[in-house]
Amino acid sequence: MKNYSLALLFAAAATLPAHAQFSIPGLGKLTLPGSRTTTTTTTSKVPSSLGGLTSSEAASGLKEALVQGISKGSDQASATDGFYLNKLIRIPFPPDAQRVATTLRKIGLGSQVDAFELSLNRGAEDAAKSAKPIFLNAIKSLTFTDVWNILTGQQDAATQYLKRTTTSQLTTAFAPIMQQSLDKVSATKYYTSLTTTYNRLPLVTPVQTDLTQYATSKAVDGLFVLIAQQEADIRQNPVARTTSLLKKVFGGN
Repeated sequence: MKNYSLALLFAAAATLPAHAQFSIPGLGKLTLPGSRTTTTTTTSKVPSSLGGLTSSEAASGLKEALVQGISKGSDQASATDGFYLNKLIRIPFPPDAQRVATTLRKIGLGSQVDAFELSLNRGAEDAAKSAKPIFLNAIKSLTFTDVWNILTGQQDAATQYLKRTTTSQLTTAFAPIMQQSLDKVSATKYYTSLTTTYNRLPLVTPVQTDLTQYATSKAVDGLFVLIAQQEADIRQNPVARTTSLLKKVFGGN
């Protein structure tokens, strides 16, 4: 069903004139850059139906899949222990300061290291709550070419699209929120205390990691990991296609 649907999408695209447009509920008009010229003065139109799947349905189905993946991924990340108990995205002690954790554990301060890592992940979970609106805004900017490339692309094509279009904005938006979140859950206090204690030890190289920058980067990366999982699930698992439109676009079996 999926291959048949995609073939229909290609067929629909081939009939469009240069800079053709069509409307999608909630998105406005999507534009397909011209891919061929024509000598006729007759205006071509997107077929209203091609084997039961229209171009608008294909685009709307993709939008629906993205919204579903974004919502589930963001909700997972922002839940309590969403980062902390997920080995794939848990934020560890900063790698360039790992020697701090190792040294402090050796001198009996392991509980403080553990408390810091917990607070670091709590900060990420708190900041993740702001991600969904940014992702949803990116969906509204989809062009027909984007839709085509995502539907016919790799298993993580939608996730890669979101990475390209939202990483910079997410990082900018996350930084102050992450700083506030880290302060709220005392991560900054723990880190300052730990590094200050470590830097006072004899014969050590002082650690000067930018905690907010590190945590922000890891939080953004973690979100994309979860969204990629949701995308793969929708593409590969029929049970994940929870609406008739998703089943129609991505296959019902």
